[in-house]
Amino acid sequence: MQKLKKAPLWAGALAGLVAGAVALGVAQLAVPLTGQGTFPVVAVGDAVVDLSPAPVKEFAISTFGANDKTVLVGGVFVVLGLAAALIGVLALRRLAYGIAGMAVLAAVGVLAVLTRPDAQAAGVLPTVLGLTAGALTLTWLLRRSLPLAPRAATGLPERSTPPEGTAGPPERDTREASGRGEGAPHPGEPGRAEEREAWAGRGGEEGAPRAGEPGRAGEPERPAVMRVGEDLRAFDRRRLLTGAAGGIVVAGAAALLGRELAGRQAVNSARGRVALPAPATPAKPLPKGADFRINGLTPFITKNQDFYRVDTAIVVPQVDPRAWTLRVHGLVDRPVEITYADLLRMPLTEADVTLTCVSNDVGGPLVGNARWLGVRMADLLRRAGLRSDADMLLSTSADGFTCGTPVDVVMDGRDALFAVAMNGEPLPLEHGFPVRQVVPGLYGYVSATKWVVDIKVTRFDTDQAYWTPRGWAAKAPIKTESRIDLPRAGASLKAGRVTVAGVAWAQHTGVAAVEVRVDGGEWRQARLAEVPGPDTWRQWALDWDATPGRHTLQVRATDAAGRTQTEQEAPPMPDGATGWHTITVEVA
Repeated sequence: MQKLKKAPLWAGALAGLVAGAVALGVAQLAVPLTGQGTFPVVAVGDAVVDLSPAPVKEFAISTFGANDKTVLVGGVFVVLGLAAALIGVLALRRLAYGIAGMAVLAAVGVLAVLTRPDAQAAGVLPTVLGLTAGALTLTWLLRRSLPLAPRAATGLPERSTPPEGTAGPPERDTREASGRGEGAPHPGEPGRAEEREAWAGRGGEEGAPRAGEPGRAGEPERPAVMRVGEDLRAFDRRRLLTGAAGGIVVAGAAALLGRELAGRQAVNSARGRVALPAPATPAKPLPKGADFRINGLTPFITKNQDFYRVDTAIVVPQVDPRAWTLRVHGLVDRPVEITYADLLRMPLTEADVTLTCVSNDVGGPLVGNARWLGVRMADLLRRAGLRSDADMLLSTSADGFTCGTPVDVVMDGRDALFAVAMNGEPLPLEHGFPVRQVVPGLYGYVSATKWVVDIKVTRFDTDQAYWTPRGWAAKAPIKTESRIDLPRAGASLKAGRVTVAGVAWAQHTGVAAVEVRVDGGEWRQARLAEVPGPDTWRQWALDWDATPGRHTLQVRATDAAGRTQTEQEAPPMPDGATGWHTITVEVA
């Protein structure tokens, strides 16, 4: 094992601290990845609690109260930090000491894990992986900060004995000292590791020149170099600091990812334990003709994994339903705060509702239909007692996103829900678990808040939601739209009978008609699928006798109020795209 000497003590302490941080970060990441064990710091803390005498426990509780566990875990981190710094300092003397120190920490962590009541042998894996990563990091940092120094860089004279009065290395063969003889390095070239020597930094007689200081008269100034076994290693501060910075980034990234994965696992576990009550108001059975079941046509019900997702959350919020609450306040007579359990005890309504994102281009995919289960928003708002001057619900997500929904829309009798389930199962995490809003007839950015935790009853002239100051409309009812799913744009078709099919939507009014035309000719009525109500999209289909050549297909829909979607093209901003979906196909 190599012996490291004479680097500053702070360098060893820093290397040890960074190695310790990497060890903890990797251990944190290993827990959710392996599905085994627990975070070593927590295991050690639990062991300390178990082993502490009763008077010590009582003192901690009386002194720190509810913060006693926080103080304990903080203390464990401090002790580990001091131990890691000491290990780094010891590793400067001999790397084996540092590795041994890491092994001792690993042993402590393993013992702490194995003393847990539900301990399993595989539970030590995160601790072992973490400390292994720490040992490798320590080794890498020290080797990085103490690179091999070429003999020419040492400034040492080519002679076999040190200057008089200087404690130097043992005498060597004259051939080696003079640089002459078979295999000897030429002056100015790096010497072999076993032939490198250092006087600087080694103890000597009083008055002996130190490394990096001017020598005696006639002697060149020597740089700071250190011996590692028989190797010359010069301490490089910059290499240590850049390496330490890299180690800290790795440690932080591993810890954050580990926490995210662990949180997701915990919330997924809690989600799996949710027992959904039966709806007090079930959805209507789907009509037999709701889905044409044409291959390639968008199905009437969108599977959860296929449902579009658009939100501002870079990382999906992990909201534990046991800790979730919803607060309703503002322009109300009686502010309300309810828990997830409270919500599930309220009468639940089941409804088929199609959601649409305002960013959806004409013919785009950002639309989906699902069967939702939840509490009517109007029921909870009536419990709070809406004031007559309120016209806006400013909802806030767990990640801070805000959304402004018109009060009159929520209170007009439509199936506006605080949804807890989607297609028969608790909401998926990415779709708002444990609770989200679903409001038929409004684009998502003004209605469909996911992970909702707060409702401020207010006014549009008082508050603004997230997207309003960014140029989007404060109010945005969904516009009647239609889309061609079959054939695909640019498809090559055979002449003959071709099925043209797609979906159309006009929530909360309903689709009354869909028309298709080819090459700017006459509009032809498509046949429509059955629907359970006005809040869902509607499938349509038309048989077309395709002739050879390039053809342009267009579609338009008319809602139940007799309004036909406009041909005028407009971008999604500020309140939804308009225009007729148009595709071109080749027929041979």
